[in-house]
Amino acid sequence: MNLQSNDFELFGVPAQFVQDPQQLAEHWKALQKQAHPDRFASQGAAAQRVAMQWSVRINEAYQRLKDPLKRAAYLCEMHDAPIRAEDNTAMPAAFLMEQMEWREALEEAQTAADIDALGDQVLRSRRALLERCQQLLDVEGDYLQAAQQVRALMFVARFSGDIDRRREQLGQ
Repeated sequence: MNLQSNDFELFGVPAQFVQDPQQLAEHWKALQKQAHPDRFASQGAAAQRVAMQWSVRINEAYQRLKDPLKRAAYLCEMHDAPIRAEDNTAMPAAFLMEQMEWREALEEAQTAADIDALGDQVLRSRRALLERCQQLLDVEGDYLQAAQQVRALMFVARFSGDIDRRREQLGQ
């Protein structure tokens, strides 16, 4: 294992958006087994600390690679297309209109069925954004456009949390 490796190199998988979740999990288990601090008990405290650092590094990489949103953001960052979600909020007008409609629908939702219908709509949008990310990242190599899709996905993820909170409110 090399500390200079990116997450994909560390896991021995191609640096692309599409990944096999089971393969990632298998690689994670194998890497964790190699780096487990107990394997280095006879080599002293320093070796165990290094193993612990590797274990943390492996876990962080796994968290990024197994989550499609984090993986897409990581790929963009690797290719000099920073996400900059905190200071780059420019989005296409159609996307902004859709978000306003979703917000209104969420505020007006009175039943679990209303919330479920909105949740289904948001899930379809998320899937479409993920498909577009895959196209931009793995086929077109357009990391700047992919970064915009990632920012949209971040909004959708936050809004999904709002839907869950609204669902809880209605359940009371």
